[in-house]
Amino acid sequence: MEKISRVEITPAAAAVIDQLRAQHGPLMFHQSGGCCDGSAPMCFPEGEFITGKSDVLLGYIHGCPFYMSRDQYEYWKHTHLTIDVVPGRGASFSLEIPLGLRFMVRSRLLTDAEYAALFPKAD
Repeated sequence: MEKISRVEITPAAAAVIDQLRAQHGPLMFHQSGGCCDGSAPMCFPEGEFITGKSDVLLGYIHGCPFYMSRDQYEYWKHTHLTIDVVPGRGASFSLEIPLGLRFMVRSRLLTDAEYAALFPKAD
């Protein structure tokens, strides 16, 4: 079976990342826990958001690490995430907000085969 990714990105979101990377340098993402604007992907200059043992690296989108808190991951571990971008202003400190855009997450349940590939059973 091919390698399974937990997170991917749309071409529109990749174009925004390119624009933000040109202005801010290397970037990182962290899925917010849902304070002011619900749970949303937040984009920061790499290293500006400090991650630790309470965070899970889900993967990379367009060369950027994508993290989520371990507690939130426990609720979302059966899902595949696609990061997209839409017009609008979110109530966050994410880098795309001044562009009049906001990153958003679209999720779907992993299939049984995808989940098994992510977590193979020990023999």
